[in-house]
This record gives sequence, C-alpha cells and structure tokens, in this order.
Amino acid sequence: TLLTINAGDYIFYTDWAWTSFVIFSISQSTMLAVGAVYYLLFTGVPGTATYYATIMTIYTWVAKGAWFALGYPYDFVAVPVWIPSAMLLDLTYWATRRNKHMLILVGGTLVGLSLPLFNMVNLLLVRDPLEVAFKYPRPTLPPYTTPIEPQVGKFYNSPVALGAGASAV
Repeated sequence: TLLTINAGDYIFYTDWAWTSFVIFSISQSTMLAVGAVYYLLFTGVPGTATYYATIMTIYTWVAKGAWFALGYPYDFVAVPVWIPSAMLLDLTYWATRRNKHMLILVGGTLVGLSLPLFNMVNLLLVRDPLEVAFKYPRPTLPPYTTPIEPQVGKFYNSPVALGAGASAV
C-alpha cells in the first residue's frame, strides 16, 4: 500500500496537480492493477482491489487532515479517486473467473482508462491551483522549482487549454 500511494505523488498537491496527475495516472493504474491481480490470482479472494483502494483512500484523507492541521487550506490536498476503478477490476475478476488472462487484459485496460478519467474530474473541481500555489508554496520543493511567475498560468482556464487536456486523455 505504501509503495502504491507514494508512486507518482499520491497526494495531488494543488500547486503541481497536473504534473502529478500525468505521472500518477501511469504509475497508479499499473500498480493498482498489478498489485490487485497478483493478489487475486494467488488468493482467489474477490473484492481485494476495492479493499486495497479503500485503504489508500483512508490513508490519503488522514494525510489531508494532517496538512490542514498544519495550517494549509482544506483543498491544498486533493484526494485521488481509486475506488471506482478498483470496483471495475473486481467486477472483471468476477466476470472472468475462468480465464485469468482475460482478467489481466480486460481488468488492466479498465483500470488504465478509468483511473485517469476519474482523477481528471477530481482535479477540475479543485479551486485554481495557481492561486493556491502562490499563497502556499509547497515546502518540500527546492527553491529553484517554486513557481514565481504568475503569468505562466494566464490561460489556464481557456477553452483551448481544457480542450487540449481533454483530447490528450
């Protein structure tokens, strides 16, 4: 669980949300599918992926509370959405219990397609990341990577930028 939630920066800090999102989507889709399928194949227990995703969600909510207690805004941390993708994986396990290769193929594809989609919706609901970034720079970043130019995100909410992002997904 710790390995998975820390792969690709499991907490979507709002100042680097979209950068985290790209790395997160690749690593989390892979690790959720591989970890859960491995466990399902060797234990035969259905519902494991959902359990796994629930643990990661709770862990992230605890981290969100810790950051909030440190004085950061409530939406400084956006909790990723693992559970629906994990439920799709468990449903696939139930539907393909006679053919484990189909579980890996279909389940992995469903997780890989759905997890980035759920999390993009999740991140679109967060208040302007650039505004939050300049008020609360992320303390773990070295000084040379801290954003200092407000003009960088000038067209952040433009239809062209949103359309490009949506089409990329």
